[in-house]
Amino acid sequence: MSSVSRGLGKVEVRLRWDPSPWGQPPRHLDIVAATYSVHDLHAHPAYIVHSESRSPDGTINMSRHSETGQGFGFVEVMVLELDRLASSYARVMVGVAIHQDHGLRTFGDISNAGVLIVEGYTELVTDDFERVAGSTAATVAEFTRDGSGGWELHEMLRGFDGNPAVFAAEMGSVLRP
Repeated sequence: MSSVSRGLGKVEVRLRWDPSPWGQPPRHLDIVAATYSVHDLHAHPAYIVHSESRSPDGTINMSRHSETGQGFGFVEVMVLELDRLASSYARVMVGVAIHQDHGLRTFGDISNAGVLIVEGYTELVTDDFERVAGSTAATVAEFTRDGSGGWELHEMLRGFDGNPAVFAAEMGSVLRP
């Protein structure tokens, strides 16, 4: 696990994967963010952001979304404006879920999958999901406020099994070792 101790501001989570081969159902992955209040850091998210939603205050939203993986490079992007997030929130978990609409699919079934987290031009986290190849969803990062109110990043690749809705509800229960 790595930790970035400077205060983070505007962060992007970028996701890529190859489309399905010709004639097969589309492969659909989603970035998911769960925000936790200072009063409930692990059990119940205050709100969840994914392709169909955005945060109530507009600080976390999808700027690019793909349901097929078609396109060049990173085809799905979520923007987290941590420096604008209300002080009543102290933790944000970010993960990736694979839709299971056309039968069970794991990261091992998805070719060229990868995630990149950046702040400006600085790469903070990069991963290819190889360590969670048998999982249908995975957390990739945890953002927490430090004692001065700044945001820290903790890389947190943890695999999950289950559909995207279950994953979104459970992803915050993961505690740092």
